[in-house]
This record gives sequence, C-alpha cells and structure tokens, in this order.
Amino acid sequence: MSLCSTLPRLRPATAALLTAVALTIGAATPAPTSATTAEPSTATTANATNSEATDATDAFQQVTGFGANPGHLAMYTYTPAALPTGTPLVVALHGCTQSATDYYRNSGWTTFADRYGFAVVFPQTDSTNNPLSCFSWFDTTKDARGVGEAESVAEMVAKAEALYGSDAHRVFVTGLSAGGGMAADLLADYPDVFAGGAIDSGLPARCASTQAAASSCQNSDQGFSPAQWGDKVRAAYPGYTGPWPRVAIWQGSADTVVKPVNATELRDQWTNAQGFGQQASGTHSLPGGTTEEDYAASNGRPGVALFTIPGMAHGLAVHPGTGLDRCGATGTYYLDTICSSYYTSLFWGLDGAGPGTPGLPAPTGLTATPVGQDSAALSWQAVSGASSYQVYRDGSPIGSSTATSYTDTGLSPATAYGYAVAAVDSAGVTGARSPAVTVATGGSAPQCFTDSNYGHVQAGRATQRSGLTYALGSGQSMGLWNVFVTHTLKQTGPGYYVLADGQC
Repeated sequence: MSLCSTLPRLRPATAALLTAVALTIGAATPAPTSATTAEPSTATTANATNSEATDATDAFQQVTGFGANPGHLAMYTYTPAALPTGTPLVVALHGCTQSATDYYRNSGWTTFADRYGFAVVFPQTDSTNNPLSCFSWFDTTKDARGVGEAESVAEMVAKAEALYGSDAHRVFVTGLSAGGGMAADLLADYPDVFAGGAIDSGLPARCASTQAAASSCQNSDQGFSPAQWGDKVRAAYPGYTGPWPRVAIWQGSADTVVKPVNATELRDQWTNAQGFGQQASGTHSLPGGTTEEDYAASNGRPGVALFTIPGMAHGLAVHPGTGLDRCGATGTYYLDTICSSYYTSLFWGLDGAGPGTPGLPAPTGLTATPVGQDSAALSWQAVSGASSYQVYRDGSPIGSSTATSYTDTGLSPATAYGYAVAAVDSAGVTGARSPAVTVATGGSAPQCFTDSNYGHVQAGRATQRSGLTYALGSGQSMGLWNVFVTHTLKQTGPGYYVLADGQC
C-alpha cells in the first residue's frame, strides 16, 4: 500500500518518521496528503497526448493533447457551468503524494471558481516522475523556463486559454509545499504568463538546484540578502523587463517541515524583484489569528502579501463551512485555520474589485463596536472627495453609506467579524480598502446537537405528534419519530431550535 494511503492512519510519531524518510528518498518536500485521497476516475498515464477532452464544459475532467509535455504531467481542469470567455485562470499545484483530485476536493479553489467565475487547472505529477509524486522544484532540468515540468504547466495554460477563452492577462498560479516551491519557480520562469501567485508552506524560487541542497532550504536560513534572492528571480528569465507577478505567501508559525524562515526569504525575494523594500506598508488582522503584512510600491498598490498563521503546522490553510470566507475540506495537511484560497482570491482581485484599484485613498480611523448580540457599529474618518463608502465584512461587500458610519445587523452571537471600508468617488470608482478591524458580538454562540429524532425528543429539543418529529420552537418537520432518522439542530434562543444539517 502506498505512503499516501497509509500515512493518515499512522500514529503521529510514525508519520513524523516517514516524513523524515521522505526527505531523503527523492522528494525534498515531505508528503502533504489528504484524508480523502483518491485517484481520478479517468486515470490515465501522465504523458497521454493524443486525444482531446470529450467535453470542455464538464466541471472536473482530464484534458489531454495539451502539448509536447516534456515533464510527463497530467492536466485536469475544473470549469463552472456557463463560464463566459475573458475570465481569469488559476493553476493549482498539489503537494507530495497528492493528486489533482485531492487538491480539487480539499483546497477550496472550486468554491471561488463558482463564485467569481474562473477556470482552474490542476496539474498532476506521479511516482514515475518522483517516488513521492512531488513536483521537482529543486531540479533545474525540470523547473526552468522551457524545460520539464515547468514547460508542461506553461503548455497547460495555453491549452486552457484556448479551451475556455481565459484572459491571458489574468493567469495565476498557487501551490502547497513542493507545489508551492514549483509555483515560485514558475513565477520566476514565466513572469510573462502569470500575473500573480501564491506560495503555501513553500520555498523561494531557485532556492535549491539539487536534491542534496533541498533539505537545507527547508530547514535553515540560506544567508542571502534580498538582492541576492531577487537576482535568482531575475536570472530565471534573463532580459525580461515587464512587470513581476504579485505574490501571496502563506506560512504557519509552527511548521517544522518547511521552516518559517522560508516565508521571510520569499518576502525578501519578491519585494526585491518588484523594486521596493522589506518594510511592511500595512498590517491587518484576519480570522484565525492570522496576520497579513502588505508590501507596496510607491503607488500604494501591494505587490507582496505575507500571511502568518499562529500555531499552524505544515499544510494548506482551509476553513470548511458555508460562510463567505469558508472553503475546503480538512484532512492530513489540510488544516482548519483560515480559508487561504479566499484571501488569496481577494489579493489577486478575482472578486472583481481589482487589486490595488485606483481611486481615493483608504479611510483611516476605522473602529467597530459590538451592539448587543447581533449587530456592530462602524465609524471612520471622512475622505475628501468621497460621495459614499463601501463596507466590507470578512472581505466581501455588504452595504454602503453616504455617512462615515454604518451599522451591520443580523449577526450571530459570540462571533468575530472583520470589517474594512473604502471610499467611492463621484464617478463610482471604489478606492483602496482600509486596514481591517475585528469585533466580536456579545452573547453565547449557538449550540448544535446531532442525534436521532427519538433522542432529540427525549432531550427536549423536539416534539412528536402522530409519529412525526418537529423542532421545538421553529416547528420544522424532521421526519419520522424513531432512532434511525438523524438530524442536527441548532439552538438559536431559549427553547428555540432550527434544522442545521451540514452547517455545524
């Protein structure tokens, strides 16, 4: 049985030992795996190149015939229904021992493909390329412009643009662990292809050129200056004079596999490549205790964002649920902290707001105060030239105000919310967002109870009439009164319960 299928069931000490072994047998980054690992139902060899996908509008499918494919990769895509032409494209690279299907199921990118309207390419490597199915971020014969796996990914981008009519100026790449290392290499190799990237628990571009050097990159400070890191980017595509991609960096503070120093080195590398310093231009607090540090050019447009998640170990940050800032599924190395895909989407401007949208400056002095259990009162300083203000909750627009105040209602008790505000000028152009502030509503969080209908009645959360069960308070029908039908009820008030299957 493969390491991928057995690792999630191992004791922590055994899993850690196998992770250490993984570093020495052909993969410089250990094996982030999914608890729901499964191969695609259309599994074929990774270098199949002779046929087209049968239907380019299917949601998740394998696409073949995308080019010479020197890296012997497989191409899978996800496309929302009725996707129009001219929309963005995201390339999402899995970690070691994972597959395209794992990343499709767990990473959360399909949630935002549906919401904001874009296609996703999921490249896949396998054990014929690397014993642990790692992307070869440490091999210059595979991760450089025009060769190997890097060239295969570039060919996938061209194929997706042809199939889906994607906007060639809005192509982005993201990856986890070894996939993150390859994403960094791709940003350096193909700055003319990728407008932005996100490196999750990954490594700087060109940190290692051999397997022997890869472990040192993962575990220790390489001692390079920002200029030396920037030179590695500039050397990947000599003579390039265009704009460099915008880069989001995600790192857990408790990562012992890819040490947090890699995030610092990535920040140094990409701020230097873009021509500005390593002093943050803004710092924001996000859910899960996450800190976002923005690094901006003189025009105020952030080019690099460093997201640090306290206490998170090695993996991809996800946050399952139904809220606007929720995504993904948990599993081994898919860690429930914050939805990184959501905040990366906002940083890239996939929500339609546009990264660093020109316009009025960000309002200052934003404060948020809880009002009882279900409301928050916001206020801020006026911006000269503003005709109104757009208010955001947890990154998404929720309303507007012509005054310098706003009250958000209908919130859940004992819940933290993040707010920002932007000024809108007389032409309707929305300017820069303010730094986010967080406020928690009062009261106690609603409790959820999962039980059989019989158990709910016995506990006083439901009633039964004529053999049928009804939630206490709301009166919602729950089906037959027996021990075989199971539901989740959420208590929203004294003696008041509502059906909440799949929501708690």
